[in-house]
Amino acid sequence: MGLYHTPVLLRESIESLNIKSSGIYLDATFGGGGHSRAILEQLGQQGRLLAFDQDPDSQGNLPEDNRITWIRSNFRFIHNLCKYKGIEGVDGILADLGVSWHQFDTADRGFSFRFEATLDMRMNRGEGKTAAEILNEYAREDLAALFFRYAELKNANTLASAIVEARSREPIENTRDLSRALERFIPRNAEHKFLAKIYQALRMEVNQEIRALEGLLHQSIPLLNPGGRLVVITYHSLEDRMVKHFIRDARIKGLLRPVNKKPILPKEEEIQQNTRARSAKLRTAERLEEEAHA
Repeated sequence: MGLYHTPVLLRESIESLNIKSSGIYLDATFGGGGHSRAILEQLGQQGRLLAFDQDPDSQGNLPEDNRITWIRSNFRFIHNLCKYKGIEGVDGILADLGVSWHQFDTADRGFSFRFEATLDMRMNRGEGKTAAEILNEYAREDLAALFFRYAELKNANTLASAIVEARSREPIENTRDLSRALERFIPRNAEHKFLAKIYQALRMEVNQEIRALEGLLHQSIPLLNPGGRLVVITYHSLEDRMVKHFIRDARIKGLLRPVNKKPILPKEEEIQQNTRARSAKLRTAERLEEEAHA
């Protein structure tokens, strides 16, 4: 298989996990397996790794290693699935919330405006509404809300009205249809940035990414052993604020200790090699000992 995904902040995220050789770790977003392989390199023969991914394509990246268990599922169900596997506690959880190169570069997935393709965008193509269904079925107010919340576009209402107008003539089915519906609003010399925001907003809605992140965060505390680490890499300001506020609130309750006061950002050298790392932010928190919040 060719390049599936270049792991972002790889060294920093592995260091942040503070891996114990005999520990149990959880990669919530397996993808191309880059982070998982790096975790396995730090584990001894008694160590164990659970790798979650809802995209069946990622299973092809599994290394031949009896210490890893791949689970095809969204990480929002992480706690129940760990219990099902007989695991009551883990020593670290890593979540890289970015979309893989593979998903962007596989034309028929509809994640990228670079290809003419059906607007699907589902990480798991077996469930949920597609982006096309959302564009054709959502009320104008709901479309405006998702463009404002996830794309942070000030003209969200205008864009939603344009989509409703376009779909009244014919359904918006593919990437070309969407570009036509919005073409008069695409700013010159900033087409890529504008369309990237639109596609990001649709992808986040299709996959209910904010709801899934919320589920992961709240399930992480009871799942982490004392001293265990939660490491999250975000690419969107809304996601980063959620993680930041979650860690802050858990610190006030005596449940987590933030490991770094400020998020770790990729170095310029990494950004030059992988432009998708540009917006990445890494935050880490450690589960406090039981006595600290008893």
